[in-house]
Amino acid sequence: MTDPVQQQYEAYPYPARDPADEARRLITGSPSFLPELNHYVFGGRRDFHHSMRVLVAGGGTGDGLIHLAQYLAASGSQHEVVYLDLSTASRTIAEARAKVRGLTNIRFLTGSLLDLPQLAPGPYDYIDCCGVLHHLPEPAVGLQALMDQLSPHGGMGLMVYGQYGRAGVYPMQAALRQLVGGEPPHQQVALAKALLAELPDTNEFQRNPFLVDHKNNDSGLYDLLLHSQDRAYTVPELHALIDGAGLHIAAFIEPCCYDPLTYLKDDALRRRAAALPLPEQQALAERLCGSLKTHVMYVVPQARAAEAVAQPAPDLAPWLNGVPAKALAETLGQRGELAVAFESARLVFTAPPQAAEIVALIDGRRTLGAMAQMMNLGWDDFAAAYAPVHRMLTGVNKLFLRQP
Repeated sequence: MTDPVQQQYEAYPYPARDPADEARRLITGSPSFLPELNHYVFGGRRDFHHSMRVLVAGGGTGDGLIHLAQYLAASGSQHEVVYLDLSTASRTIAEARAKVRGLTNIRFLTGSLLDLPQLAPGPYDYIDCCGVLHHLPEPAVGLQALMDQLSPHGGMGLMVYGQYGRAGVYPMQAALRQLVGGEPPHQQVALAKALLAELPDTNEFQRNPFLVDHKNNDSGLYDLLLHSQDRAYTVPELHALIDGAGLHIAAFIEPCCYDPLTYLKDDALRRRAAALPLPEQQALAERLCGSLKTHVMYVVPQARAAEAVAQPAPDLAPWLNGVPAKALAETLGQRGELAVAFESARLVFTAPPQAAEIVALIDGRRTLGAMAQMMNLGWDDFAAAYAPVHRMLTGVNKLFLRQP
């Protein structure tokens, strides 16, 4: 990172957080939600009672760090979580949040991820790197630095900016550099607010309903519009970046947003889309959706590509994320559909046959094999009935597989 980037996060730690809030809530999300990363990195078969080493590279004020460290602490094992960030101001906030929660499994370091071999060498079982690579002068160099410290049996959770959902951001950044570049950070923020107040309705940034960080606080405004080092990616560009580091994209989150069949209803168009190779399907879905302002993904070494994502098996148990099985089963049975909302888009999925019956049996511990027996079905017949239910619920990030 360049000095202006470090100076920015000293002046405006991001995201803005009050450590006292940890006493009343835990911020969770993707990547690095433990059941989710287990499903997409470890095939649902990671035993978190066995210790692991985790790196949070560019941890900022600690959102990903705190929820990952909290879930690992709850497993009862001696996991080591290493936090690394350039900003001492951000680190101070992250440390204060950890102290409120009584977390003792975190080692805090200040520095660049490019200096990992000296500061905190691997191997790491899992690396979280969110909102960092797109602020590096050479993102590929940064990703390779992480890959070099990753265990061959591990994986990473990454987040980078998406190009189409950030429509209007980069012309606004350029305009602000013309108008306020070189001013002290607080003066830049004040002048940026003045400009935003008088933008014409025709301005692309003004017309993008998905951009809200600048409305939340000064830290969000600076990060969105006044950043000195910032780029966004399309799906094809991401595949090239990840492939170039010897890695494989195991999954985008949420998977349904990267499936063109989510957006296409015409049978002829659906057949054409389904015939495309998976990376091209994902690229098509991004173009059709238009609102993906970030890309969240799990990546693994290419040698682990076939084993990373959990697949239905008799000894794995489905676990529902944030929705009671009884309520979901009733919804699927009564309405025959599942409706979800991402950003401002409402997506509706037709419930597969037997979806309500299958979901009603999910308790987080019961294996798929046991569910098959309860439905008086052989494994092959049950697997055929379960497959479309699995696709629908994993697609909207509501179901993960794990060993009970």
